[in-house]
Amino acid sequence: MKYLVDIHVVLSTPDDMLDYHSDPEDASERLNTLLHLVYDKIDEDMPVESIEKCLHFCWESWVNEPQIVEIDDDDLHDWVDHLLTTWDDTLIDEL
Repeated sequence: MKYLVDIHVVLSTPDDMLDYHSDPEDASERLNTLLHLVYDKIDEDMPVESIEKCLHFCWESWVNEPQIVEIDDDDLHDWVDHLLTTWDDTLIDEL
């Protein structure tokens, strides 16, 4: 069901990062890299609602994280792999 989700709707802009980061352009680029990694690695058959929850979780978890600009690509890949391996919608529903 992944083809039904438009990743471009979720991507950030530098304006989204102004309140949280000294370099909002770089922070936005890193967050978008993370979101693209999640989207690219997510299971093709994952239900649309689960994909949207996962992307929203990533957005909320990282939008105001100051270290996002310091994390290298290998660590982002590791985080995404871990997230998708352990993803459970019911845990997010309980937050």
